[in-house]
Amino acid sequence: MTDIEIKARSVYDTLSPSEQKVARYFLQNQSSIFNDPIAVLAEKSGVSQVMWVRFCKSLGYSGLKDMKKNLVTQLRDAPERAAKPASMDFLDTRTYSSTDEIIRGVEAVAQDALASTAKILDPALIDTVSSCIAGARSVKLFGVGASGLVAEDLYYKLLRIGVNVSFCTDLHVQLTYITSLNSEDIAMFFSNSGNTKEILELAEAARERSCRTVAVTKFGVNPLSELVDYVLPTSSPELEFRSGAMSSRMSALFVVDVLFTTLCNKNYDTVARPLSDSYSQCSKHHL
Repeated sequence: MTDIEIKARSVYDTLSPSEQKVARYFLQNQSSIFNDPIAVLAEKSGVSQVMWVRFCKSLGYSGLKDMKKNLVTQLRDAPERAAKPASMDFLDTRTYSSTDEIIRGVEAVAQDALASTAKILDPALIDTVSSCIAGARSVKLFGVGASGLVAEDLYYKLLRIGVNVSFCTDLHVQLTYITSLNSEDIAMFFSNSGNTKEILELAEAARERSCRTVAVTKFGVNPLSELVDYVLPTSSPELEFRSGAMSSRMSALFVVDVLFTTLCNKNYDTVARPLSDSYSQCSKHHL
């Protein structure tokens, strides 16, 4: 799967109806799309040339020529992406006819989510965020629902290496965390949609406190991404399938694992001792 396809699928829900028509045409014809001029593409897809330009810009390109150039390079360098695995036909939970198909379908969801998220993660940004965490006075985590589970996972990981980290599933408790934030702290927000009302309220409040802010959210522009200093994007690229809730959680957990591993790798001399101590303490309860 090319980076451009991943981006198109990730931002699909945020596009206008006309841009979604462009996205659908692109996703169905991307292997040959660079052969047609914009006028022909507009005619074939049933939208204006302007919509094609807007679509390209929504993916971060200056225009169709820029996107085509990148697409040609990616298709040349990754010819193995040509077809989706057969199991992708079974991702809609309503179409499963056996438990074997469920196993293969969920496996395909996980593989696709992890591979697509890995492609859009910026190593330099991961390094920056991990450095911020290492040097922060405290780290406050915010998330509700399924995103709260991801925040909780990072909470447990950071506890193991001695980071001054706070998280609680109770929203009212999360609201109280805001009052203690200052420029020495980091606030991390988890929301796949980037449009969760409670998380946006918390992010707005954190920004007023001048602390550094990070979001783990789906790729593309959304209200949360526009409120924070750093965005660690996820991808769970399904348009026609219904397993997004599973794949979005997997993508976010993958980002957390990458961030935590980077933090430990870059600060191994500091974290080795607390990791060892926590392992020794917990091992007493292993059977």
